[in-house]
Amino acid sequence: MKVIFLKDVKGKGKKGEIKNVADGYAQNYLFKNHLAIEATPANIKSMEAKKRREMKQKEQEIEEAKKLKEKLDQLTVELTAKAGEGGRLFGSITSKQIAEKLQKDHQIIIDKRKIDLPDAIRSLGFTKIPVKLHSEVTATLTVHVKEQK
Repeated sequence: MKVIFLKDVKGKGKKGEIKNVADGYAQNYLFKNHLAIEATPANIKSMEAKKRREMKQKEQEIEEAKKLKEKLDQLTVELTAKAGEGGRLFGSITSKQIAEKLQKDHQIIIDKRKIDLPDAIRSLGFTKIPVKLHSEVTATLTVHVKEQK
């Protein structure tokens, strides 16, 4: 019996695949546990339509990420912090502070985990930080740390 897998089934098939399986296995396990549906022409068509919708959704997400990338590449986030001799900060600037400042000043909401800051910023001046907007789109944000007076 031909079935379309709705979820990954170890050793049998991955989500969206159409495969031949034993009738009893399909009826008693796959269909009952909602892991697969029968591969009728109508089901195959609906599955292809669903894949097309998902592809359009993915393309739209990438387009939105590219637009946001253009915005972020031209922005400079300015933060102030207390500093000592030689431009060393008392404390540090974290990705959370950068995300909050972006939201407050520019109304751009970015999750702090998307800001790829390997180490917190510990000195005054300009720092370029990569921001992962999508698996295929990475922007570069400029952060300017000034001395607090």
